[in-house]
Amino acid sequence: MKIFKYRRVPYAEIRAFSVHILTASGSFLAFLGVVAAAEHRFVDMFWWLGLALLVDGIDGPIARKVRVKEVLPNWSGDTLDNIIDYVTYVLLPAFALYQSGMIGEPWSFVAAGMIVVSSAIYYADTGMKTEEYFFSGFPVVWNMIVFTLFVIEASAMTALIVVGISVVLTFLPINFLHPVRVKRLRRLNLGIFLLWSALGVYSLLMNFVTPQWALLLFIASGLYLYCIGAVLQFFPSLGRRAS
Repeated sequence: MKIFKYRRVPYAEIRAFSVHILTASGSFLAFLGVVAAAEHRFVDMFWWLGLALLVDGIDGPIARKVRVKEVLPNWSGDTLDNIIDYVTYVLLPAFALYQSGMIGEPWSFVAAGMIVVSSAIYYADTGMKTEEYFFSGFPVVWNMIVFTLFVIEASAMTALIVVGISVVLTFLPINFLHPVRVKRLRRLNLGIFLLWSALGVYSLLMNFVTPQWALLLFIASGLYLYCIGAVLQFFPSLGRRAS
């Protein structure tokens, strides 16, 4: 008869594994978003998606603070994070776009297919970031793109053009901004990103019935975030401190 010896799990391991559970909870929030989108409750869907993105924003700093990689070397937080990111940044927004029928039939289906396939390829690119932490190619932030299309109540043609251009830019060496990690114009970039986010929350609170002034600011800030990476790429001295 074998006698099983139970190993007492150190507190550090429990704490580290709880961070993985926090990261994995984003998948459940995404599932709730899928349910909402399937029932055409798109405002609810974006609230669930926003909560998932909040989890995505806080789990990394917590993981570094409790040294998850050192304490649990056999569990890959990076792999788990990529899985959750693909679901929340790509799959759920693509499904929402398809369910909404925003582009009409069969183009909503085609657009969603283009999004999920191009994004899967992009996630396999190990050189997706530059030395300055720009993304090289459109960084498949389809959550932002699809959310914008819902807020502005885009026409079928506008939505199809935006999706098509973004899919093509996924594979081109055009820089896109990471609003936190890129140092050039960081304060301005972060401020505009926070403005865009605040206006997005306001639009959700208004059930997408957004006042004209807020809509114009939302569009302007979104265009800035979409284009500023390329601007800084083609004007390499812009935003650099004089030595």
